[in-house]
Amino acid sequence: MNKGNPQVKSQELQPLLLKRFGMAVATYGLALLLFWICVFGELYRGSLSAALLASGLAVVSQLVFCGLFVSGYNRRFTDPSLTAAQVLVGLGWNTYVLSQLGNGRGTLLVMYVVILLFGIFQLQPRVFVRCAAFAFFGFVGVNLWEASHTPLVRPALALLQVSVLFLVLVWLSLFAGYVQGLRQRMRQRRFALQAHQDTLRGMMLQLEDLVATDELTGLFNRRHFLRLAERALESLQPGRQYGLALIDLDHFKRINDVYGHAAGDRVLQTFAAVARTCLRDSDILARYGGEEFVLLLPDTNADQFSACCERLREAYAHAEPVGVVVDQISLSVGMTLLASGADLDEALHRADQALYRAKRSGRNRCDAAWESSGA
Repeated sequence: MNKGNPQVKSQELQPLLLKRFGMAVATYGLALLLFWICVFGELYRGSLSAALLASGLAVVSQLVFCGLFVSGYNRRFTDPSLTAAQVLVGLGWNTYVLSQLGNGRGTLLVMYVVILLFGIFQLQPRVFVRCAAFAFFGFVGVNLWEASHTPLVRPALALLQVSVLFLVLVWLSLFAGYVQGLRQRMRQRRFALQAHQDTLRGMMLQLEDLVATDELTGLFNRRHFLRLAERALESLQPGRQYGLALIDLDHFKRINDVYGHAAGDRVLQTFAAVARTCLRDSDILARYGGEEFVLLLPDTNADQFSACCERLREAYAHAEPVGVVVDQISLSVGMTLLASGADLDEALHRADQALYRAKRSGRNRCDAAWESSGA
């Protein structure tokens, strides 16, 4: 099954990725607000210039991501959403902030969870675990670095924070794996549903063909012809004409009686094959009933239509049914024309009257009823 062009899909997803990036920018804005609350609340142990530098780096990182998304350069990456890169930048910035906090460190541990939740629906389980490990070992490294330089004031609290972070990250990693597995199953079911829909659509088309087609000749049946003809007349432009003909195979009942119904079926199939070679793809030919056929010829006039029907009559008269031997075969044609606003039933009646005259005149000929059609 064709799943589409990946380049086209990435272009279609670009507006969604931009909106998603906007959510990430809004999250950074809230994080910066919390960061400066810590700065002004004297929970930040670094200098004011360091706080400004950290804030500036956060803003610059988002400007870089913004440039990638706006320019469309992100579509050149395997993951156009750049989720892993955004998560790692966020985790790194959060780890730096935590390294500069004292009593507020435990409170802002929740930002690790917020950042990782950003990638829970997009990152593959292995990538998510790597990001979680990056966060965990970053925080552990902060505590070990502090412990190597100065004794920890409250080592039990530091151990508790590391343990809680470990448990939360393990739970998040398991949950991310569950979410990705669920999405994969849903994706497979969606593909399976699409395949079933395609199969059903194909079966419906086959059913429509069966309903619209005469099984023996492969031509349209009467019901489908009437539907097509009505539709064609509705779209017929003023000044243009359609040719309508009723065609009857001469002495068909005698062929059935003398040679059998199998021979009659072969004669019907012979006519259908001959007609296909004589007519255009745009011409509409149908089995009207028994040995009678109906022809609708678009955009024609009396001379062109007469020539077409004569060509069909002569070709059929020289045809030889395959597999059976019958006497000379022939057909009779009754013709008329339809102009814009014409009534199909009246036109069929005119063609039927012309066919009757052709039969009465000795068969194997074409007769026309132009006088009531405006020709």
